[in-house]
Amino acid sequence: MKKPKRYLITSALPYANGPLHLGHIAGAYLPADIYVRYLKLKDKDVAFICGSDEHGVPITLRARKEGVSPQVIVDKYHKMIKTAFSEFGIDFDIYHRTSSKLHHETASDFFKTMYEKGEFIEKEEEQYYDEKEKQFLADRYITGTCPKCGYEEAYGDQCEKCGTSLSPKELKNPTSRLSGNSPILKKTKHWYLPLDKYQQEWLEEWIDSHKSNWKSNVYGQCKSWLNGGLQPRAVTRDLDWGVPVPVEGYEGKVLYVWFDAPIGYISATKAWAKENNKNWKDYWQSEDSQLIHFIGKDNIVFHCLIFPAMLKAHGNYILPDNVPANEFLNLEGDKLSTSRNWAVWIHEYLHDFPGKQDVLRYTICANLPEQKDNDFTWKDFQNRNNNELVAILGNFINRTIVLTHKHYGGEVPERGTLTDFDKKTLAEMTVIKKNLEKSIESFRFREAVKIAMDLARLGNKYLADTEPWKVIKTDEERVKTIMNISIQISAALSIIIEPFLPFTADKLRKFLNIEKLNWDLAGSDSIIEAGHTINKANLLFDKIEDEAIEKQIQKLMDSKKANQAEQQQAEPAKENITFDDFVKMDIRVGTILEAERVPKTDKLIKLKIDTGIDQRTVVSGIAVDHKPEDIIGKQVSILVNLEPRKIRGIVSQGMILMAEDASGKLVFAVPEVKTSNGASIK
Repeated sequence: MKKPKRYLITSALPYANGPLHLGHIAGAYLPADIYVRYLKLKDKDVAFICGSDEHGVPITLRARKEGVSPQVIVDKYHKMIKTAFSEFGIDFDIYHRTSSKLHHETASDFFKTMYEKGEFIEKEEEQYYDEKEKQFLADRYITGTCPKCGYEEAYGDQCEKCGTSLSPKELKNPTSRLSGNSPILKKTKHWYLPLDKYQQEWLEEWIDSHKSNWKSNVYGQCKSWLNGGLQPRAVTRDLDWGVPVPVEGYEGKVLYVWFDAPIGYISATKAWAKENNKNWKDYWQSEDSQLIHFIGKDNIVFHCLIFPAMLKAHGNYILPDNVPANEFLNLEGDKLSTSRNWAVWIHEYLHDFPGKQDVLRYTICANLPEQKDNDFTWKDFQNRNNNELVAILGNFINRTIVLTHKHYGGEVPERGTLTDFDKKTLAEMTVIKKNLEKSIESFRFREAVKIAMDLARLGNKYLADTEPWKVIKTDEERVKTIMNISIQISAALSIIIEPFLPFTADKLRKFLNIEKLNWDLAGSDSIIEAGHTINKANLLFDKIEDEAIEKQIQKLMDSKKANQAEQQQAEPAKENITFDDFVKMDIRVGTILEAERVPKTDKLIKLKIDTGIDQRTVVSGIAVDHKPEDIIGKQVSILVNLEPRKIRGIVSQGMILMAEDASGKLVFAVPEVKTSNGASIK
């Protein structure tokens, strides 16, 4: 394949209905930023495009919840997201927005071209309609009982409890989230994109042509969709927030957000090109350009099947050369969840760890979920900082600059005769550079960041093996060569860490008193000439103490407890009983005299209880939450006239009453004050 003249790199447009968390960064943004920074270091012509996705139901729902207009919501979160990206070092060439006039015009023109070419099919079907609100209901405006698991708050497109994809008509007892009423089915017309037709004509063959160069997880998901058979997909919907459908007779309808959003890449490129005296068509409509989409796995179907179908049907546009989608990044062993506040929010991280953007960038990169889901933990974050960034990279740079100032006043010394070890070390720099290029260009960024750190490891090994602090006493000329080579390694590091650690690279260049260098110099053995004066160094990184990590972990635990308390719902009441049934129950206060685990069980404890009327044995399933030795002497409420029954060969003569607290733990239901054994509970 011929090398492209220019690159068009996109990152998935984030919804402007909430802040960014580290899962977003790991999916579509940090990998793209690394790749773009690498290309720019090689002086490639690159347009790095992104922007806020400002249409769709999640935004209208949040606006409705907060009692404001959708525009207020998108203005707030567009600014927050754009600021977080910038402060975290995700360096887009433009961060645009889909609520802009330019985007509305671009999306409308795109639709009209396809419409006039006859690429859409019109279908009439029944959809849920809220008679009180007088509007059709989008999938997320409907809740009901999941037909798979029985969860009563499932959405019209998915059950959040069991994860099953649904359609609104599958829900039992559907309810409008707008009015709380039961919706009716009403006929409505929409335009559809005939994906089944494209699959047969060219799409499946095109996907197969990328089997060798796309990630296996991406190709595999595409084939799964294709094997199931693509179906026509609606490109319009009944909403009042979005890009209006530019067809007479379709008033009150907008372009479906999945159709509208990727066109945002095109409108953003137009805006960027206008600002920079470029021709946007060179990037979208020239075979000399290469289009690469960086996304999370939940966007694979849209960027690998649907958007290419739109581009091809429209005509003139190039198709994506690659879509290096990542899987999901979990947090402390649990799935990231914005609704449960189980997340590390980027704006909060920047506040809690000022100046440490690169520590999080490095940790995320080292744990990128490239082929399967991976996990972020605060302890790993601390270890990566203290044991790698501080102890390896920071240590090498500090020793090199301190020794250069100590012995040569900060002036890079002249290199003398090279030993075989010197030559081997310098040759290894070139090997590291080539391996790094191969990894980045194959979208293996976890591997790449390790290789970049290998250069710092090489530098540490070189200093440790040559021991200039000792040799200076016997061979000053030899130390000049050692320090010259160490400075060359430091300069090479300022280049190859730039894609991963841009803030650190900038700090290192200031230490070395140099400008940003071209990538090709990273393999050179003479990047900085003798006689060049370097500045004194501060620490590149400092240690992160246990206290800071414990604070972050506690914040997560507090979120979990608060969410559990909020989400805890009382079980529905059981069938009514008569008063006569109730008075038959004899519930007394008793005291636990003895307690022991029932052998070969996880939950059962054998209790001996003084009921005030006798001492009896009760088998209770409370061992998960209570240790036998901790509950001896505890008062309990016990149903004493329950029919005895054998449990694991033990006759149980009653049942103690328990309740669940906010965390789901079983707690004893007892009187507020200590009461005599045998006292009745009424």
